[in-house]
Amino acid sequence: MSITKKATALAVGLGLVTLSACGSSDDQGSGDSGSKTVTLVSHNSWAVSKSVLADFEKQSGYKVKVLEDGDAGQAVNKAILTKDNPQGDVFFGVDNTLLSRALDNGLFQSYEAKGLDQVDEQYQLDKDKHRVTPVDYGDICVNYDKKYFADHKLTPPASFDDLAKPAYKNLLVTENASTSSPGLGFLLATAAKYGDEGWQDYWKKLKANGVKVVDGWEQAYNEEFSGSAGGKKAKADRPLVVSYASSPPAEVIYADPKPTTAPTGVATGTCFRQTEFAGLLSNAKNTKGGKALVDFLVSKEFQEDMPLNMFVYPVLAGAKVPAEFTEFGPAAKDPETMDPSKIADNRDQWVKSWTSLVLK
Repeated sequence: MSITKKATALAVGLGLVTLSACGSSDDQGSGDSGSKTVTLVSHNSWAVSKSVLADFEKQSGYKVKVLEDGDAGQAVNKAILTKDNPQGDVFFGVDNTLLSRALDNGLFQSYEAKGLDQVDEQYQLDKDKHRVTPVDYGDICVNYDKKYFADHKLTPPASFDDLAKPAYKNLLVTENASTSSPGLGFLLATAAKYGDEGWQDYWKKLKANGVKVVDGWEQAYNEEFSGSAGGKKAKADRPLVVSYASSPPAEVIYADPKPTTAPTGVATGTCFRQTEFAGLLSNAKNTKGGKALVDFLVSKEFQEDMPLNMFVYPVLAGAKVPAEFTEFGPAAKDPETMDPSKIADNRDQWVKSWTSLVLK
């Protein structure tokens, strides 16, 4: 969940590290079990402070190589396709919307991470087998451009129902539920809100109200959304976007000069809780290094470093969250949720129905 994902585009210049490499055949794997390189496969929002990563490398003796592979949905699908000869040892970035797909396809092997007893059980969605380890959580929510609504003397939407009202016609952009993690999360949010049958009627209303669908978060937020730094430069014309509750802090932290308030806001009645996991890949070549890396992802040092890098909340009990993060991007108080088993039973059919209904 990797929350406002634009943060990583700016991370290198702010002392963060976002290592990447092509997934060519030469890069696959990380050597035998004696290798001193451990390879992390992730979506393109992975980010960690250089000093924190250096601490892990010094303490563990492993050099970390990171392979970034697009949006979370794309990364999971590729990991499944390459599971017999994986690109790396650990995968980070599968969330509760896609978890069953990864588990059903045997993507991960069991490993109970050190420190897992300090992680709230509500995030441990595979606690019997420990094939995945919870790392962070956040909320997929509609964001709005404050300036647009002030200029037009229009009250921002606060709920799902509001988004279908004529006042917000042609204002919303969302991501494709079949190719994007936030897009899928938003679909699941509407299914949780309106039920197995009612969500389709709701999407018919959204379509009639001019919702725009694009492939992924980067395009939706940085090219279509008028409230983002990228959107302002691109003269984007959509003041509503499906993003994250923690996107507004990024707009403050990475702005120059920094504003005193966030230029974007969150429609708090449109949120869906997302939990993100890491796991030791089933055919990892360096399992020992992979286990050490999974342990690191739930360590206090990494958990406290994470919020201002990937704009997500830590799952470790007692991990502190920076004041800027809580001020501008507090977690939703009452997000929509859905049992993973229900997601597993219905996700593929819902996405197929959504595609037929919205894209055709």
